[in-house]
Amino acid sequence: MRLAILGAGAWGSALAVAAASWHEVCLWARDPAQAAAMQSARENARYLPGVPLPARVSVTADLQQALAAGPNLCVLATPMAALRGMLGMLQGPTPVLWLCKGFEAGSGLLGHEIAAACAPGLTCGILSGPSFAQEVAAGLPAALVVASPETQVRERAVEAFHRGALRIYSSTDPIGVEVGGAVKNVLAIATGVCDGLQLGLNARAALITRGLAEMTRLGVALGARTDTFAGLAGLGDLVLTATGDLSRNRRVGLLLAEGLDLSGILQRLGHVAEGVYSAATVVQRAAALGVDMPIAQGVHALLQGQVDARQLVELLMRREARAE
Repeated sequence: MRLAILGAGAWGSALAVAAASWHEVCLWARDPAQAAAMQSARENARYLPGVPLPARVSVTADLQQALAAGPNLCVLATPMAALRGMLGMLQGPTPVLWLCKGFEAGSGLLGHEIAAACAPGLTCGILSGPSFAQEVAAGLPAALVVASPETQVRERAVEAFHRGALRIYSSTDPIGVEVGGAVKNVLAIATGVCDGLQLGLNARAALITRGLAEMTRLGVALGARTDTFAGLAGLGDLVLTATGDLSRNRRVGLLLAEGLDLSGILQRLGHVAEGVYSAATVVQRAAALGVDMPIAQGVHALLQGQVDARQLVELLMRREARAE
């Protein structure tokens, strides 16, 4: 099987490493200098240092070259901001998966909505779930979910990645899987704040549980199935991102609890923390649908500088009692 993975960040590189045990992989990097360095050093020193690229992984900055070999599956491993442009350049019958999680800035659209608008002829879906790139690249066990209404997409993703330490589950609910992947980043910031303020494990458990309820309400309002949020893309990804030390969104919350400025935090991270950019859209889409999301609203206010970390906690704790 031949795979084209478009995007040579940490996650794209990790999947390339994992898949190369069984398949030929062409990894596309937007920056020619980065592509040349990776091809020469056989390592992604910038995003995945210390992990060697297998011999069956080739690296190029030429998009046409990456697609010319007729891949059996094309995987988009770019940030959400680049998804629309990448989808617009792809044509033909090759199944396409994207890995990015979040809402598109400006339009507020999820990945499946972007695909319907700019690439309605593509056979496509999303690969998501609880996954840190470093662990997947190291060959540690992980489980992901591929979501698409198209049987061919789901089967091709399973064929590509369901081997060794990776398990791939299938879903026909891309809406739920994408909402889970987008909202969990915002909730992870809130959990980082909770832990940074040393509010305790009781508070953390309550926050994650009520955050899952918020996520589910928004997803169902957008047309998702409730049971999706009890699975890998809902509860699974939320727990990982909210509690894992490798989580960039959790790190944002921890540093906000210390009183650091958001711009300085983002410079320190050096990587994209999607929750910072998704919070406003989560709140906007929830408001348009009449969905109550107090935790997401509080995180948005915190990121906008309208409240500080302790004021956010006070706002949430002063809410009136209600039925669960």
